[in-house]
Amino acid sequence: MPHRFLLLSASMGAGHDAVAHELAHRLRARGHPAVVRDILGMLPAGSGRALRTGYRGTVRHAPKLYGAVYASFLATAAAPGPRPSSAPLAALAERPLLRTVAELRPDVVVPTFHLSAQVTGRLRARGALEVPAAVVVVDFAVHRGWLHPGNDLHLCVTEAAAAQVRSALGGPARSTGPVVPARFFRARDVEGRWRALLDRHVAAAAQHTRPLSAERPAVLMSTGAWGVGTRLMETARQLADHGCVPVLLCGNDARLRHRATRHPGLLPLGWVTDLPGLMAATHVLLDNAAGQTAAQALAAGLPVVGHRPLPGHAEAGVRAMAQAGLSRYAAGAAEPAHSAHELAFPGPARARLTAAARAALRGDPVDELLELAGRVVTADSRTA
Repeated sequence: MPHRFLLLSASMGAGHDAVAHELAHRLRARGHPAVVRDILGMLPAGSGRALRTGYRGTVRHAPKLYGAVYASFLATAAAPGPRPSSAPLAALAERPLLRTVAELRPDVVVPTFHLSAQVTGRLRARGALEVPAAVVVVDFAVHRGWLHPGNDLHLCVTEAAAAQVRSALGGPARSTGPVVPARFFRARDVEGRWRALLDRHVAAAAQHTRPLSAERPAVLMSTGAWGVGTRLMETARQLADHGCVPVLLCGNDARLRHRATRHPGLLPLGWVTDLPGLMAATHVLLDNAAGQTAAQALAAGLPVVGHRPLPGHAEAGVRAMAQAGLSRYAAGAAEPAHSAHELAFPGPARARLTAAARAALRGDPVDELLELAGRVVTADSRTA
């Protein structure tokens, strides 16, 4: 019997949408209807756009301010005493969500963004939302926004995150691993297209820098969909000076890409549609957010090095990912080039990270979602 699912994402960057759409794809592949909706679109007219614009501007131009906002609103470890919450914002989306639920009649609602989790948790707690809500926590570090006791289930990327949820809420939380499309598990550089691009770049860069060796590792630098990072050019220069080929993912930021073209040795790229192929042609991912790009690198067998994380939930995620044994957190004057050289080629350090990644990616949240939906349908049939 098919079950219906409503997935609640948010267009804040690309990561939450990527997870929601991948889950919907997996559910449909098993014969279950699944619809994705943006919680920002359920806020009053213009509010969602303003929230997204404000968040983007803050993390790009005032990251320390965002770090302070995160510490005040979301960080789980903070000074005692009352703190502001997202409850007023969540309340604005309640009626639109209930209308959507009445229209689509899902068996389970699945938030993949923390504001969505607050909305469903509030509605479930007072009985206004009659179907269960299963929160898919996409972050490696769980913050307050993900935690509401009204939700029925939390599915987390690591066991440490699941344990944190159980400790905070006392409800069921399970580790099902990151949600990554199948194409990353079969990462291939089709016809050597990316390798050829890298070779041409290395040959051109040799005119400006010292001669490059055949074993110079290509380091993929992630900045998310919005091209956000701290001292990116300085990091790229440090990598190049220590025998690496820095490849900067600029996301949708055309100005960042243009600025990066002025730095010899650095290969800047815009929005990449064949990211699995690029990962197959490079050696290490340098990450500052522990977001979807880092999760995709785990599936592609690309070692992840966390470096200069963005303040707020990104910094917490980078540290939590390293503590889980899935990446290396690199700090210090010799980094990140030292870690890149050690992890780029076969050896014990690379083997440990790739083995941990394979273990973390064995689960599938869809199994848990279908089990929850099945229990609901069974319970309804018994009371009918």
